[in-house]
Amino acid sequence: MPIHGSLFSDYKENAAQDPFSLQNKKMLKIQMGYGPVQAKTGSMVAYQGDVRFENKGSGGIGKFLKQAVTGEGVDMMQCTGQGELFVADVASEIQVMYLENDAISVNGNNILAFSSSIDWDIHRIQARGAAMTGGLYNVSLRGTGYVAITTKGDPVALDVASAPTFADAQAVVMWTAGVSMDVRVDTGGLKSLVRGGTGELLQMAFGGQGYVLVQPSESVTPGGAQQQGSGSSSGGLGGLLGG
Repeated sequence: MPIHGSLFSDYKENAAQDPFSLQNKKMLKIQMGYGPVQAKTGSMVAYQGDVRFENKGSGGIGKFLKQAVTGEGVDMMQCTGQGELFVADVASEIQVMYLENDAISVNGNNILAFSSSIDWDIHRIQARGAAMTGGLYNVSLRGTGYVAITTKGDPVALDVASAPTFADAQAVVMWTAGVSMDVRVDTGGLKSLVRGGTGELLQMAFGGQGYVLVQPSESVTPGGAQQQGSGSSSGGLGGLLGG
């Protein structure tokens, strides 16, 4: 007997032939004919054709040592071959962008996939207030190519040049080159301290030119925007993405 209903037509594969395209808000389709890609280890949910996977771990001994010290980074697998690869990360929403000789700073846990032409590294964020948190680390992605990141829910992209911009450190996913960041500790005043605080103690303050992406969930885990380390530093994001 035939199967009746719209299941197979409603959820038919997206016919787009772009290198990176969204199958839906929570699944990314990658055309492997454009060359190798780096994808988060374990993110493959399906593929058609001849696709091979090689576990790249932390990306070399240098990145491995940085990850061991900072807790930041992401295990990547190199994907090669021909066909179509589908990746996802626990049904998180996926955001796709194309960098053209540009750079972004991203929480490592939010990185899903990127073109092999993109360079990545773990960087200490040069923020004057970082010493108050024990150290802040992120992953910088730079170069030309596609990048896919994940968010919990639909994010908002805030133009930091339009007004003083502040965000909860556990909701910040990434920001663009040209953005400066500092750490602000807000106790909410004496009354707030007496009553047990506001729950908004650690805030990120942004300035400069560019965008910061904030998700509607305070679920960015330590090791991304916020991570214990040692020492202190000063400066802005220019130091992070310029090093």
